[in-house]
Amino acid sequence: LHKSGFWRPKSLLDTDRFTLSFTSGRRKNHQDCRALWKHEAVQKYLETLSKEYQQVSHLLNADSASDFEQRTLKRRCADLAPIAAAFQEIRAAEREVQELEAMCRELDSRDEKQLLELALEEKETLDKKINTLCRKLFQLLVPKEKYDRSHVILEVTAGRTTGGDICQQFTKEMFEMYQNYADYKHWTFDIVNYTPAEIGGLHHAAAHISGDDVYKHLKYEGGTHRVQRIPETGLSSRMQRIHTGTMSVIVLPQPEEVDVKVDPKDLRIDTFRAKGAGGQHVNKTDSAVRIVHLPTGLAVECQQERSQQINKEIALRTLRAKLYQQLIEKQLNQEQSARKLQLGTRAQSERIRTYNFTQDRVTDHRISYDARNIKEILNGKEALDQLINRLLEFAEMEAITEYLENLQTLEGGGC
Repeated sequence: LHKSGFWRPKSLLDTDRFTLSFTSGRRKNHQDCRALWKHEAVQKYLETLSKEYQQVSHLLNADSASDFEQRTLKRRCADLAPIAAAFQEIRAAEREVQELEAMCRELDSRDEKQLLELALEEKETLDKKINTLCRKLFQLLVPKEKYDRSHVILEVTAGRTTGGDICQQFTKEMFEMYQNYADYKHWTFDIVNYTPAEIGGLHHAAAHISGDDVYKHLKYEGGTHRVQRIPETGLSSRMQRIHTGTMSVIVLPQPEEVDVKVDPKDLRIDTFRAKGAGGQHVNKTDSAVRIVHLPTGLAVECQQERSQQINKEIALRTLRAKLYQQLIEKQLNQEQSARKLQLGTRAQSERIRTYNFTQDRVTDHRISYDARNIKEILNGKEALDQLINRLLEFAEMEAITEYLENLQTLEGGGC
């Protein structure tokens, strides 16, 4: 509070200065929600927020602030209310658990065995409730990322491997997986570029995906994906030799209003005939469009529509998204130069996930997590959603852990 009695707003958890380091060696044994809840620094912080909520509520009820102060206080009260409620609910559930544990220690005779079993069942239910509430509380504390609600441009590109076709086939499967996932999440999936390989695989493809929280769910899919499998045809299939291939995924956030000015003088626009499916039309008109941004060398293509003008508009939109992404990454690198970003960027240098068909296993290397049933994951439905949600949960816990480390550093320095 200021001397005048006016409340000064502050962020709930200011983690903008920090980045999620999923491969940090210091966090091999990652803390879960319950362990973080019990952390002394978290308890102190939540106590402070709870007291602040009471103060803000008191100031609102006193009705002595100006209209501007009232609006500010109401916003802060709305931010703090669900946190204070969850905090008190967890505390109440923990008191119930303590009472049950005390009762269980007294129930040791045979006649009370049934009552003891009921008490243990209730304790198990309360433990699950506390875990759920802790997760909800930390979701409230972790700040929402700026681009989480944005639509995205998703691109897939086949890697290179000796022997040839495994990468293209895997790239096609991955693109179809994300298309199915968009359908599962009720998003709109518009293909803007599709370059098939001669034998039925895919060299490169791009799609514009729109819907609720698209970037939030797909932002950690960007990176190099590795496949290990025995090809279905050729010498390797007969010899049962396992081939390894890669493909890369790029996920670009695309807010509804991408304010990136592009000077027409900086563009080279080429037209050519579309490739792939499309009937006789693809052989008659130069409807496909390639745009090269000369200052940066960025190139985009679109060949999905029959209209050259529509393809040009889509290509320009994709180019603006890529230029916008460069601005985002430049800003992040400036703010977070002390750490190497492992997720949320377009870094392609290290694989993020391996799909081992011979062992029917998908391994996400960032969180050391193995999932079974590759076919279910590539189907792009519930199994993939579960894997993505594990990444999101891990990211939330990383953000809290980063905050705690910084808080302890500040306290140790006397700040």
